[in-house]
Amino acid sequence: MSLPTRHSIQALRLIALTAALFAASCGGGGGGSSSTSSGSGSSSSGSGSSSGSGSSSGSGSTSSTDGHTLIQQAALAQRAGVLAKALGRSQRLLVGLGSIDKSPIQTQQITPDIYDQYLVGAGTGSWPSWNSPSGAYVQIVAQNADQMGAIPMFTLYQMATRGDGVLTGLTDTSFMKDYWDNTRLLFQQLATYGKPALVNFEPDFWGYTQQANPDPTKMFVYVNTNPDCASLPNTVVGMASCLLQTARQYAPNAYVGFPPSLFSGLRATEVSYMQKLGAGQADFVVMQTLDRDAGCFEAQSSVGSCVRSGSGWYWDETNTTSPNFTEHFSLANSYFQGLGRPLLWWQTPMGVPAATASTKSPWRDNRVRYFLTHANEMVAAGGVGVVFSPGEVTQTNITNDGGQFKTYSSAYFANPSALP
Repeated sequence: MSLPTRHSIQALRLIALTAALFAASCGGGGGGSSSTSSGSGSSSSGSGSSSGSGSSSGSGSTSSTDGHTLIQQAALAQRAGVLAKALGRSQRLLVGLGSIDKSPIQTQQITPDIYDQYLVGAGTGSWPSWNSPSGAYVQIVAQNADQMGAIPMFTLYQMATRGDGVLTGLTDTSFMKDYWDNTRLLFQQLATYGKPALVNFEPDFWGYTQQANPDPTKMFVYVNTNPDCASLPNTVVGMASCLLQTARQYAPNAYVGFPPSLFSGLRATEVSYMQKLGAGQADFVVMQTLDRDAGCFEAQSSVGSCVRSGSGWYWDETNTTSPNFTEHFSLANSYFQGLGRPLLWWQTPMGVPAATASTKSPWRDNRVRYFLTHANEMVAAGGVGVVFSPGEVTQTNITNDGGQFKTYSSAYFANPSALP
């Protein structure tokens, strides 16, 4: 079963800043709309050429301004396919990569459907300041995605600025002004980009608010001090509504999703909590498995920030003993059914399978192998796609996985799983 996710804000800053500096050194940094043509055409991986009428990012026949309504109106089983088409992709399970520079992706001739990067912090040193003009990093990521034929995805991770699980910013007018200013800037930048993009709203945060107060209508947040959300209540529900309203107001080309925390102590009530937030009014649900490679936790590596209580990090691929993949897909389907939106797995570990527990990096894990060889099970659970990426800088990625992702993703794209 899934285990509680914890992220290191310092590590994420390092991942994101490294990407920002790399992009700037390659000539990025302009704040205008991307003029780079979508798609490198380098290989069949991710191109969708074998699975129907796939098109490059942003050029699908479904208008992005109509996509949200079409998702809402479609029968539940068809919503994943409607979302994929709205994103301009073939109607098959999408596969993406994140938290890595574009160079190794292009070197291996991988063409992912989705390319994800973090937007970290609020206030001094936060993501708008990484490039000039303010917020240009969004355009850099979007242009890099275009060059790979991918949909840009942004993981908005501003609420952990003061520390993982620290919620003092919610009642600080200065912090919340920075928070809302950054959020507005993100969607203004995506409007400039003008093509479909994905946004993941605040991983872990909603789990921490639920732990603090199980009634999101009773927990205070400065919301209506933001002029765009002046009519909304100063509550966690108002905050979620403001995020969604800001996206719709400024960037109808953006498709957004809320991530359940999957904290073990919240599972019995988390679907109802997310319903109260209004997560079912977004475009997708962000699913997770683990924020590190299984082997890193097996080794209790302090280098990888993997010193954590628990067990069962490495799942049984035969699905006969617990924890296993069948159990996880059953859990995932409960969120699909309860929130009525397709599932996008995110930050899925990239370790390499091994018979015995890891003792050093690169760490072992089997999620890449299982997910990409059992994609039909993800579709059956309600999935629209899966994004693979390291949750910390010492974790396995495509530069040290021995070609695993390239091998399995190429095989998947040669015989992809259709969406209903």
